[in-house]
Amino acid sequence: MLKVRLGYADPPYPGQAKLYKDHPDYAGEVDHAALVERLRGYDGFVLHTSAPALPMIQALVPEARLCVWVKPFAAFKRNVPVAYAFEPVLIKSVRKPVVGGLVKPLRDYVAESITMKRGLTGAKPEKVCWWAFEVAGLTPDDEIDDIFPGSGAVSRAWGTWASQRLEVRK
Repeated sequence: MLKVRLGYADPPYPGQAKLYKDHPDYAGEVDHAALVERLRGYDGFVLHTSAPALPMIQALVPEARLCVWVKPFAAFKRNVPVAYAFEPVLIKSVRKPVVGGLVKPLRDYVAESITMKRGLTGAKPEKVCWWAFEVAGLTPDDEIDDIFPGSGAVSRAWGTWASQRLEVRK
């Protein structure tokens, strides 16, 4: 199978960069139009965003499939009567997902609670990353570029996901 490269972007969401001002990589608000152009340089990509930003971000990436991370346990905010308990995830797959030599239908959503005390607001749970890798059609031989490494959760998830898939091959 041909090796591909995937860009994985979990940036500060529009209007939320202030949450990361103490992080060493802080650079202010993300230019999402420039980010999307960068992502188009990969064979495929995963792009996380927020529900309020979805219309703007989705307009930038019409070629991506809208998927959803549903959060059964989410943080509820004071004076917000309806909680944002899902996160849009835009995915441009590199190939059809294959598991055990067979094309496997996957759901366009994953249900997983948020992470707590991971050192950075928005750190992704391993299960969410694994789901995104599978929807994107990755194999353990592929490469990912974690564009916003933050807590390192995506890169760690890639390492465990890829090593488990390699073990299955043996």
